[in-house]
Amino acid sequence: MDLNEDIISEILNGNNRIIAHAISLIENNDNHAKSLLSSIYPSTGKAHRIGITGPPGAGKSSITNALIEILTNEDKSIAVIGVDPSSPFSHGAFLGDRVRMMKHHDKKNVFIRSMASRGSSGGLARKSHEVADIFDAAGFDFIIFETVGVGQIELDVMNVTDTVVVVLVPESGDDIQMMKAGLMEIADIFIINKADRMGVNSLYSSLQQTISLINKENNNWKIPIQKTTATKMQGIYELRKLIDNHHTFLNENNEIKIKSNQRYSLAVKKLISELSNKIFWKQKNNNKLKTELLKTVKNRMSPYELAEKLFEKGPQ
Repeated sequence: MDLNEDIISEILNGNNRIIAHAISLIENNDNHAKSLLSSIYPSTGKAHRIGITGPPGAGKSSITNALIEILTNEDKSIAVIGVDPSSPFSHGAFLGDRVRMMKHHDKKNVFIRSMASRGSSGGLARKSHEVADIFDAAGFDFIIFETVGVGQIELDVMNVTDTVVVVLVPESGDDIQMMKAGLMEIADIFIINKADRMGVNSLYSSLQQTISLINKENNNWKIPIQKTTATKMQGIYELRKLIDNHHTFLNENNEIKIKSNQRYSLAVKKLISELSNKIFWKQKNNNKLKTELLKTVKNRMSPYELAEKLFEKGPQ
């Protein structure tokens, strides 16, 4: 299928079949992908982008599934980008617990896409923010990023979303482990899921004490904690309200524009970095690197010297 005005028009009209095709172009680094993303970019910026993250087993998929239930009942449209570990065999995405979301798959206003992390930092697929732009241009009200919840997720989640929901469970681990994971710094909303289990009140009190220090430094948004049992829909309506409150806060304080500008800047810098890297490593520079590798450690230039020398001469 050639990229033309009809395809762009179908994406903007919310044609799910064409949206799926466009996402495949992006995932496969098709030559048309950049032109496609450039064409739809002016139509982005309306969707509320939500990140749902937390340690494995916290119930992120259950939370996402419950939110879809509520939002579709409000006649809202939702796109879910589920980022999974890559399969060591097919390099594709594992669906895992996300199978439970399949009951929503036939709904016209719900689009669920699993993407393989392909080893990217924090488990967030490299192309997920571009896929989100497709969903945004297509008119989806909410775009939910559900991450694998392992590794350095915090920067990845912050860089592509407006609201970060961190899901914990009583057995998530001690407070120090939580702090090390970086979850405290990125959360806009904390969820204690599986709140019908032992230890929930202890975790709640501990979170309250830690968040009180963060809230003292932040005179604006006060980070809330919501208890949920997602499989029973308990606390999900309250979570929906908190998400809405945070979005209102972002709009009233111009934060939504700041976040959008940050995404734009990061995208431009990343693209320039990729283009520069591609141009730099042309044949001559590659050969010079290979020449040094043939030498013994004693006789070759240090990596610092070689890097400076190649950089000074520029692309060759």
